[in-house]
Amino acid sequence: MFAVIMCGGSGTRFWPASRRQRPKQFLNITGRGPMVVETCNRLHPLVRDHEMILVMGVEHLKEATDLFKGRDIRILAEPVGRNTAPCIGLGAIYARHLGCTGPVAFLPADHYIGDPSRFLKDIEAAGKIADRGGIVTLGIVPNRPETGYGYIRKNEEQVNSGGVAAYSVSGFFEKPDLETARRYLMSGEYYWNGGIFVARPETILKETERQLPDLYKGLERLSAVMGTDRFEAELEEVYQGLTGISFDYGVMEHASEAVHVVPSECGWSDVGSWASLYELRRPHADELKNVFDADTLLIKSENCYVSGQSDRLVACLGLKNVLIVDTPDALLVADMDRSQEIREIVERLKKMGKDRLL
Repeated sequence: MFAVIMCGGSGTRFWPASRRQRPKQFLNITGRGPMVVETCNRLHPLVRDHEMILVMGVEHLKEATDLFKGRDIRILAEPVGRNTAPCIGLGAIYARHLGCTGPVAFLPADHYIGDPSRFLKDIEAAGKIADRGGIVTLGIVPNRPETGYGYIRKNEEQVNSGGVAAYSVSGFFEKPDLETARRYLMSGEYYWNGGIFVARPETILKETERQLPDLYKGLERLSAVMGTDRFEAELEEVYQGLTGISFDYGVMEHASEAVHVVPSECGWSDVGSWASLYELRRPHADELKNVFDADTLLIKSENCYVSGQSDRLVACLGLKNVLIVDTPDALLVADMDRSQEIREIVERLKKMGKDRLL
């Protein structure tokens, strides 16, 4: 089985720890090493190193090469980011170029999995179903009414693989309001969309040709020169002419191929904000539910998260529900409940011309 690991994205919600040159996927966010390395290691033994393809921005090529030195992992560098549909398409033609005719798992590099063995079992089952045709997605079984994720709704039509059930998909839904999320949870028919897909390369390319013909033409141009010294120049030219579009919107929502969902209870989190990381680390909190990984003195403070990357002591007095991230050149202090809005700081810094902090 092959895997295409998507390493794009700037991780702006993890500023100031995450920067342009070293975004979230290259950081030790969960305490298990750089997230992209953790993602690759998690796939063993189902996917071997030479069957892994990393797709990332060219600006992160050196970092990735250094991280995976000595390992037979393939790396593709996109000249510019164009969202997940081009990324998945590029991974599909490269997997095909390497001789893959069976299933490929397409997954983000920066997600957390609490139960790796369950995850591998679900990916393996999805691969067996996808090998018969169609596209299979992992649907994360929800445990709360979450408004920050898209949702997948299942039909009752069921297939099984290795004792794992899968259902046909009746639709994909955007992030809901709270009342709708509660209804989704109560119905038992909806799963969180974790952005994890399994399909054969030819299935991906067939759907791309039908729904995104301009992207498909570009991919075919690249496929014709893959493995030659013309590839890099062609990649640059093709990507400059592509329109950015997500795989969910561009392909999955109107796929003509069969689409199935494998419900997964693998302890998944997209770790999409400091608040979600705080929730992951809450089992290790102190008696007042504070989480910290810095030289910290907390007095009469509760529900706080302190992350430090400098040598300074961070002293907190009388704080509640506060996020503090201390780095050598920037200090963030924020309401924990507003950590999803941190990207606004990044946008403001751009307008102010403070590129050194981005």
